[in-house]
Amino acid sequence: MYLNPGEEYSITEVANRIGASVKSVHQEVTRLVASGLLADRKVGTSRLVRAVEDSPLTRPLTDLLAVTYGPLPVLTRALRGIDGIEQAFIYGSWAARYNGEPGTVPADVDVLVIGDVDPDELDDRAREAEAVLRREVNIRRLRPATWKRQEDPFVVTVRSRPLVALHLIPEGSAA
Repeated sequence: MYLNPGEEYSITEVANRIGASVKSVHQEVTRLVASGLLADRKVGTSRLVRAVEDSPLTRPLTDLLAVTYGPLPVLTRALRGIDGIEQAFIYGSWAARYNGEPGTVPADVDVLVIGDVDPDELDDRAREAEAVLRREVNIRRLRPATWKRQEDPFVVTVRSRPLVALHLIPEGSAA
């Protein structure tokens, strides 16, 4: 919920997404509502819950979850091991928020892959990441020569804004 503030979820929806029983989720939601971390409301027989957005804990919790479960680790796992990737970055509004620029929670994640990579494989990996992140993932591929060209308008724009590198070398490998 903290990765998607402003969105509401039913208890059943939360249980299904995290693979827990409805009873367990109901108990935990009750505790989190009592502690002020979640807000709830009834709509018919459903109990809808959402993150409390005006708490002093909201930003730190969102940041922690973004680092541990957000686009950075999800996309790193999704792209790791694909042949031909030389570098990969998250750019755009998500990278700006990650680097502390204020603004609304991004609706999508923009990813730049530098290398000679099969675009169909990148599309497949983007769809997999979207299923986990529950937001659109746009992967743009550039050939290494294009990334090196300082006069390319797209490259100039992307390089002038925050970038978050995806470290795709498996842990324990020599780089």
